[in-house]
Amino acid sequence: MLRTSPRAWTTAAAAAGCAVAFCASPAQASVIWDADASQGTGVFVTTLCDSPGSVTTGNWNDGHGTFFKFNKPIGTARCEGHSVSTSAGEYAFKNDNTYWFGWDSMTKTGNAQTVFQWKSNGTNDQNSQNYPVLMKVEGEQLKVWYVAAGETWISIGSTPWTAGEWHSVQLGITTDSAGQGTLSVYKDGTQFASRTGARTWDDLGNKPRWGTYFGTDTSTASINWVAGLKMGTSRADVD
Repeated sequence: MLRTSPRAWTTAAAAAGCAVAFCASPAQASVIWDADASQGTGVFVTTLCDSPGSVTTGNWNDGHGTFFKFNKPIGTARCEGHSVSTSAGEYAFKNDNTYWFGWDSMTKTGNAQTVFQWKSNGTNDQNSQNYPVLMKVEGEQLKVWYVAAGETWISIGSTPWTAGEWHSVQLGITTDSAGQGTLSVYKDGTQFASRTGARTWDDLGNKPRWGTYFGTDTSTASINWVAGLKMGTSRADVD
């Protein structure tokens, strides 16, 4: 992924900053999904944008490459890209697996609300956790919650977020339906959120969403630009 400034990491620093569950060996690592925006919105299974919202692509020729623009105007609640589409069809996420997602994001304001969901499949009556993992941009902060069964919101970390600037994000999820899953989140190379002993796989499974989502609030406009989107089995795959 392209960033506004390069970063160098030593082996010792990387080892100190990751949990055992996320330190996969190079032999085990692989890029599962390279969703560069130059391929268009077909990298998602579907887009969920209330009209007249839209997901489009663009390139400002500033060295950052092609990006997705998730545009949620006033009067709408959401604009998101849903799940992972590959050449073989929709990717089948599984329990007891480790997935890493990486992307660069820039929001127009410091309030883009939900910018990522690890969304449970089925309707609210068919799952125990509607969204086990949520990431929000609000109050000039990037905030991460683990949402346990029973809609119990547990904050697992927050970090300053500057609107109008690109930030890199990496999220690692080890899926576990029995409550032994793990979470790890980095912004601009620094881990700021983590959780162990988490139920990260719901009754019918889960899929990712990116964009901007305000729930029942339709009074605020929001734009989230996303670039360099990838999924792999280690942080190195998506960094």
